[in-house]
Amino acid sequence: MKKLTFKSENIAKLYNRRIILENISFSLSDGTAFAITGKNGSGKSTLVKILCGVLSPTRGSVEFSVGGAIVPYPDYYPHIGLVSPYLNMYEEFTAEENLSFIAKVRSLEREWQERSNMLLKEFGIYDHRKKEVRYYSSGMKQRLKYCAALLHQPSLLVLDEPSSNLDSYGIDAVRKFMVLQKQNGILMFATNDAEDLQFADRVYSIEIGNH
Repeated sequence: MKKLTFKSENIAKLYNRRIILENISFSLSDGTAFAITGKNGSGKSTLVKILCGVLSPTRGSVEFSVGGAIVPYPDYYPHIGLVSPYLNMYEEFTAEENLSFIAKVRSLEREWQERSNMLLKEFGIYDHRKKEVRYYSSGMKQRLKYCAALLHQPSLLVLDEPSSNLDSYGIDAVRKFMVLQKQNGILMFATNDAEDLQFADRVYSIEIGNH
């Protein structure tokens, strides 16, 4: 696998002249599990959105490179898998239809179907794969988000509150893939959960800029 690097250089974000984030800088390489922590309202989710290209920073930059070659925005989207409360699946589609749509958008090869079935089984929703997502519980919807984010085997997996809205079965599945992601790429997650933080080998606290 080609070497990965992900860098944040002096990220700042202002809303109505109010500073939400300031001077956020770090550099990650493959094999890293990087946690972002901070009090509620400190800007963790805002930072995640900026790092994934969902929001633009007021100042600063994000750089993603593969094998030493910089991948410009938005071309690094195919390398990222994101799970976040503000991202939703298509409610009128079944789980299978949602994942099939994602596979088409990402131009995945035929093997995606086998991986899709594996993920649905790992997250305990395979037996519900032909049910429309609007009939899913909130926890089942969260599990499906993980299947969607992991379908293309992303180089960088970004999780906003990894354990949110999940029961013990779902949490166990998530943590299994957190370990696998660290072995195969870069794992980044925002959390205040002490058990989640045990999976990090680097922690960045927004309040004190400690990393």
